[in-house]
Amino acid sequence: MQILGIAGSLRKASYNAGVLRAAQQLAPPEVTFNTFDLSPIPVYNQDLDATPPAAVTQFKTAIRAADAIVIATPEYNYSVPGILKNAIDWASRPYGDSAWLNKPIALMGASVGTFGTARAQYHLRQSFIFLDAYVLNQPEVMISNASQRFDKDGNLTDDKTKEFIKAQLEALVAWARKLAK
Repeated sequence: MQILGIAGSLRKASYNAGVLRAAQQLAPPEVTFNTFDLSPIPVYNQDLDATPPAAVTQFKTAIRAADAIVIATPEYNYSVPGILKNAIDWASRPYGDSAWLNKPIALMGASVGTFGTARAQYHLRQSFIFLDAYVLNQPEVMISNASQRFDKDGNLTDDKTKEFIKAQLEALVAWARKLAK
């Protein structure tokens, strides 16, 4: 099974990139877990729908090739980071050519705050309803107080959090298999 991980942060020592690194290590043995770097994707411009930039085409191809998606998002101003929303929009365009259609998705995220990206994840759920993707309901992974759960290099060190991530990945694999039938 192929899983594509997407971090909604571009920061070098991003906690959410660290979440994806941990997810790669914790994925079930039958899973190949790759990530996609959003930094080359330009700001969405509908004028380019017919001839999207190469980075957008590569992103859509990676989404379509994956059996499931894991999105690790920070929370900016109670919502989704602009870079992530922008990438989601690009991959859904032009209308009728969405890479997200029927895609199983797991959401996770890390934040220095006490709500652990809950609001951002709920906003992502709203976007994916319209895009007709299937977001896994449970278990949720909302990592609060991230500065206490990651080392200085952005690597996850908290064993309890690792257990939550592992459980979510196992549930995502089962969800993707169920949806593929």
